[in-house]
Amino acid sequence: MNLSRDMLAPLGALYRIGLKSRRLLPTRRCHAFVPADTMARIEQIYVINLDRRPDRWTEMRKELRLVRDSSGEHLAKRAVRFSAVDAKTVVPSPPEVDAFYTLADQLFVEPQPRALPNRFELDRPIEMSRPEIAVALSHIGVWRLIDSGEHAYALVLEDDTWFRPGFSQRLERTWHQLELGCGENRQFDLLYLSYQEAKHGAPKELVSSDVFCPERGLWWLSGYVLSRKGARKLLELLPCRGPIDLWLNHKFGALEVRAIRQPIIGQRRDRDSMNSYSILPSLTKIGVLDCETQSLFQMHPAERPVFAFGAEGSGLSSLAMALSMLGYRCCSDLDALPEQELEKLLAGEADRVFDAYVNVGSLGAYARTLRERYPHAKFIVAKRKCSRTESYDIDVPDGLSGGDVAVLRANATDKWKVICEHLRCPPPVSSFPETAEIGQRRLLNARVDLGQVEAKKKPKRDRSPWVVESRVDWKGIRLAPPLSTPTRSRTELRMNNRFVNLDSKRWLLRDDTFAGNLALFRPSNVEFRVGIGATLTLRRGSLGVQEFSAASISSRLQFLFGRFEASLQATNVSGVVTGFFLQSDSPRQEIDVEIVGKRSDRLLTNVFYNPGGKGARFDYGYRGAPCAFDLGFDASESAHRFAIEWGPHEIRWFVDDELIHERVNWDPTPIPQLPMTLHVNLWPPRSRELAGRLAWRRLPATAVLSSIALEASVAGS
Repeated sequence: MNLSRDMLAPLGALYRIGLKSRRLLPTRRCHAFVPADTMARIEQIYVINLDRRPDRWTEMRKELRLVRDSSGEHLAKRAVRFSAVDAKTVVPSPPEVDAFYTLADQLFVEPQPRALPNRFELDRPIEMSRPEIAVALSHIGVWRLIDSGEHAYALVLEDDTWFRPGFSQRLERTWHQLELGCGENRQFDLLYLSYQEAKHGAPKELVSSDVFCPERGLWWLSGYVLSRKGARKLLELLPCRGPIDLWLNHKFGALEVRAIRQPIIGQRRDRDSMNSYSILPSLTKIGVLDCETQSLFQMHPAERPVFAFGAEGSGLSSLAMALSMLGYRCCSDLDALPEQELEKLLAGEADRVFDAYVNVGSLGAYARTLRERYPHAKFIVAKRKCSRTESYDIDVPDGLSGGDVAVLRANATDKWKVICEHLRCPPPVSSFPETAEIGQRRLLNARVDLGQVEAKKKPKRDRSPWVVESRVDWKGIRLAPPLSTPTRSRTELRMNNRFVNLDSKRWLLRDDTFAGNLALFRPSNVEFRVGIGATLTLRRGSLGVQEFSAASISSRLQFLFGRFEASLQATNVSGVVTGFFLQSDSPRQEIDVEIVGKRSDRLLTNVFYNPGGKGARFDYGYRGAPCAFDLGFDASESAHRFAIEWGPHEIRWFVDDELIHERVNWDPTPIPQLPMTLHVNLWPPRSRELAGRLAWRRLPATAVLSSIALEASVAGS
């Protein structure tokens, strides 16, 4: 598992220059590599490389030319490329891999002395991500080649590795020490040349000055030597349960494993990881991992702008979501563009809000102008799915002739491939989104004055494709009401819960945490009292990984649109947040009401948005797009009613039935469109920017939830 930070662009450039400058140095000979049939040393090299990343194979061949074997030949001549299993096409449950493992499996490899997960958390199944399955299958495929081959030892490399300084001398010295060993120390099945040690160290036994025998605690599997005997043992130990590097740690007792004391093969830090780590949510929930500042989306599309046209029913709404998942800021499914955006687009100005436009009716008439104004623009024409007896019907705007056009059929099975090859970008791990067709919605250009309270402060926003930066001339996209009211198929729930006690069929008390929280939620921190409601308490007291315990109540149901109101009395302790919000994970979408203790006379509203359908692993953002409003009273002195009205095209916030704030689409985020859970909590954020310094001497802090009233559609009904 590699959680290294991505490099900033200037540092990445210097890093690449440093790596390339090594090619100016004389190549070094390493006698650990020998021609075939000479002696029991490394005779073969396998490089695991995706078919869609030939650039990495080219770089690896250049890297291998920096070292020669005992006969003087470049190592590149003995390297064999192994076609890696692609996560996009991997079978979810292959026989070689048991795709479910547990937090207990993880903590065996990397114990967390201060973490106190309960038995339920330890044993709850965690499903491997598709990239983790693909990585495991790729290594297993190489093991099969080694087992069926004639070479005593082979070096296995992933395609994002490089040889550290002194690679040749140190490997040669290590091999010499292994050959001089006696008994069991002489033979090995697996030799780690690249690894990351567990945070608190790996239990080990020193074999020689350069070699140790690990008990557990080694991450990564990017560079290692495997014997033919070791390959056979590993194949007999299958299936692999969990990520491949984790599973191997559990099998050290059945293998002769050695590791070089200082890794001599590194992973390149200037390349985006293509893996997706399934363990991260579980580590975050128990408070071990807190990586909120690393949670920003890093992809930056190079091919811009993008225009997409097509007939009704051709999958344009799904295409718009797919472009958003690739990092485009996509304006879609409108009869016309907002006037200022259209003027800037036709004038060729760079200061536009969007860089992708899908199914915008008014742009069809400007197709020729757009092609001439943007000679490097990418065009996509969507074709609807037809029966075998029908021909494909398509509306192709006049003027696209000569443009860079790709055709996307609604029934294509390789949509990511078509789009990403056209736009020259890697596809995301998540499946191609399949969303309901929205159609062209009517734009309301007129500004509507709803009498909402003016924002007192607009804190910093996330830098994201899905958050429009603050602009004086941009007020979002306001849509006209639909001409007909759609038929509702979901169950409508009306509820007014006064929290005299806990209705366990509707509500649960959380016992986990999340990134950025200095506390662990504990059910014992919620008390129910007749005539008062639920009292949420934040206390100081060591819980292992955290020094505080907090309180949270969550709905068991998920909702899709509706009105949600809580009668709350907030805390006024600095550094503590009283929260009332709707939220979903994968992708993360959230609508917040927050009152921070340092300014309990203010209301903080916020929206987090990530694209994709349910299950898409887009959980970016740690600031969101907040706004602060003066309440005109101190919310810690008595209870007040805070409400969220969430619809498909707008969100409204109310305090005691007075409209405080409204947001429409792209003001500054899209409106969340996935089912969400309702929460009320009291917690201390790590961010002083949000809540100020925690006044821990004033703890315990309390907030009182008198009631929750809602009228909403129940998701999944």
